[in-house]
Amino acid sequence: MSSTSIGLGGDSDFEGSFGSSDPILSRRAEVQRTAAAQLRRRKLTSRLAVLFCRASLLAALVPLVAVLSYTIRRGISAWSVAFFTHLPTPAGIPGGGISNAIIGTLIIDFFAALMAVPLGVGVGLFLSQYNGRVASGLRFGADVLAGIPSIVIGIFAYAVLVVTLKHFSAIAGSFGLAVIMLPTVTRASEVAIRGVPRDVTEAGLALGGRNAHVARRVVLPAALPGVVTGVLLGVARAAGETAPLLFTAIGSQFTSYNVLHPMAAMPLIVYMDGIQAYPDLQKAAWGTALALIVIVFVFSVGGRLLSARVRRSVG
Repeated sequence: MSSTSIGLGGDSDFEGSFGSSDPILSRRAEVQRTAAAQLRRRKLTSRLAVLFCRASLLAALVPLVAVLSYTIRRGISAWSVAFFTHLPTPAGIPGGGISNAIIGTLIIDFFAALMAVPLGVGVGLFLSQYNGRVASGLRFGADVLAGIPSIVIGIFAYAVLVVTLKHFSAIAGSFGLAVIMLPTVTRASEVAIRGVPRDVTEAGLALGGRNAHVARRVVLPAALPGVVTGVLLGVARAAGETAPLLFTAIGSQFTSYNVLHPMAAMPLIVYMDGIQAYPDLQKAAWGTALALIVIVFVFSVGGRLLSARVRRSVG
C-alpha cells in the first residue's frame, strides 16, 4: 500500500516537473495570469468610471434641484385664479395677473413655430439626403447659429423688422424666436431622418418612387417621432427667451391680438417685474417664472410621450 502511494506521488511529481518544463504550458499559464490581471484592472476601472458618472450626475442635479426648489418656494405663493385670469395692476395694488402675458406668449410662440418648423424640417430632410458642399455649409451654419447669444439675435430681429416697420411688434419677436428655434429643429430633424433604415428608402425607390416622393411619403413619416420631439424641444427653448422680445415685442399692459403691435409675454414679465423694488411685482415675477418652468416641463415631457405614441402608431 505504501509503495503504491509512493509510486503515484512519484508519477504526479514527474508530470508536474514535466509540465513546468514544457514551454507551451508555461506560456499558456503566463497568458492566463496576464489576462486575470487585466480583467481585475478593467473591473476596477469600470467601477471607478461608474462612480465618476454617478458623482457627475449628482453634481449636475444639485444646482437644478436648488433652482427649482427656490423658484417653487418663491413663486407658488403668487399662484391663484386671479393671477392667471386678470390683467396686471399698478404697483401696490393687489389682484394683478398675467393673462395678457400668457396670451401674448402663445401668439408669439405660435407664429415663431409657424416660421421655423417647416423650414427647419425641410432643411433637415435635405441634410439627411445629401452630403455635398451645400449640405456641409448648411450644417455648419446651423451649428454656428445655435451658439449665437440670444441678445445678438434680438438685435438682428430689431434691425430687420422693427427698423423696417418703424415700430415694435409681436411679429418681430416671433421672427427672433424663430431664428432661435431653427437650428434645434433642423439638427433634430436631420438626426431623426438619418435614423430611418436605408432599406426603407431603397424599398420605396425599388417600387418606382422618385427621391422627393419617397422622402416625403416614406422616410419623413417613419422619422416623425424624432421630428416631433425636436420641434417641441425647439419651442420649449424659445418660450423662455427674453432678449429677443426686449428689442421687438417690448411688452404691453393690455391684452392684444394684433401681431403688428407691441405685445406682452411671460419672459418680459419675469425680467421687468423682477428688477422692480415693489414686493408685489417681484412676487408676480417669481410666479411667472414658475409658470414658465412648468410650461417647458410640459413641452419636454409631452414631446417624449407624443413621440412614443407616434412611434407605436407608425410601427
